[in-house]
Amino acid sequence: MKDVLVVDDSKVMRDMIVACLRGLPEARFTQAASGLEAIERLSLGRFDLVVLDLNMPDISGIEVLEFVRAQDNLKALPIMVVTTRGDEASKVQALAAGATLFVTKPFTPEAIAQDAQRLVAGG
Repeated sequence: MKDVLVVDDSKVMRDMIVACLRGLPEARFTQAASGLEAIERLSLGRFDLVVLDLNMPDISGIEVLEFVRAQDNLKALPIMVVTTRGDEASKVQALAAGATLFVTKPFTPEAIAQDAQRLVAGG
């Protein structure tokens, strides 16, 4: 079973990402509506992939990335950032903070599903 945490302050976007990733073999999805909720869920559970927005009202996606990468047990966790921030500075900042992959919204369902499949497979 692959456990995926989808973090976005927009329920519509969380639901859209989950719908795109439904094709992942034996995947279970957990959703978090804020950075703080994401940190709480990551502290209490085990995940195989995180899909993370950068823009959130409480703790930013960058702060979530920094938290995750500071935890020994989470250092190797694949994190796909999916954001509206398409500028190069945001991409560099996210990758430097520990993002495994940076995807700009809007995305195609096929592309995000392929990226997620590759990440949970260890590539």
